[in-house]
Amino acid sequence: MTNKFIRVLELLGEQRYRECYGMHYDSFSIGDVYEHWPGRTITESDCYWQTHLHANPHPLHFDNDYAAQTEFGRVVVSSLVTLPLIHSMTVAATSVNAIANLGWEKIRLSAPVYVGDTLYAETEVLDKRLSDSRPGQGVVTVCTRGFKSGKELVMTFERSFLIAQMATEKGC
Repeated sequence: MTNKFIRVLELLGEQRYRECYGMHYDSFSIGDVYEHWPGRTITESDCYWQTHLHANPHPLHFDNDYAAQTEFGRVVVSSLVTLPLIHSMTVAATSVNAIANLGWEKIRLSAPVYVGDTLYAETEVLDKRLSDSRPGQGVVTVCTRGFKSGKELVMTFERSFLIAQMATEKGC
C-alpha cells in the first residue's frame, strides 16, 4: 500500500486535531492486506459474560467440570464471542467510514479458542465495485482471517460494506 493512510489527523483549530480512521472506496486496492494491531487477549469475563449475553446454553462455554470431560479438556470460547472480537479489530482500518455493512459470508471456524489466547487479525481486499444505484458510493468485499498467537488460523469470513468514494466536506 503506497501513499495511503489509515489514520490521519484533521485540523480543527490551532493545535487542535481530530484523529480520523479508515479509508474510502478509492483507497482500497484488490489484493491489499491489512494487518490489524493490537491483538486482543480473551479473558474469562469475555467468555462467560458474552456467552450468557448471546444466550448460548451449551455448557462447553461456561462449565469447567463439563468442559474438562470433553475432547478439549477445558472451556472453549464461543464463536459468538470470537467473531465480534475479530471483526472489531478490523473496523478502524476498513469500514469505520462505511455507510452500511452489507453482511458476512463464508464464516469458517478452524481451531478452538480458549481463555488466555490472544487473537490477531488481517484483512485482504477481494473485490470492489462502484454502486449502480448510489452515485459516489461503492461496495468493497474483504476476507478477514483471525489467528491465535503463533499464527494458528482460528476463523475466516468474508464481509461486504457500502462506502463513499472519498471523504466528504465534513471531515476525514
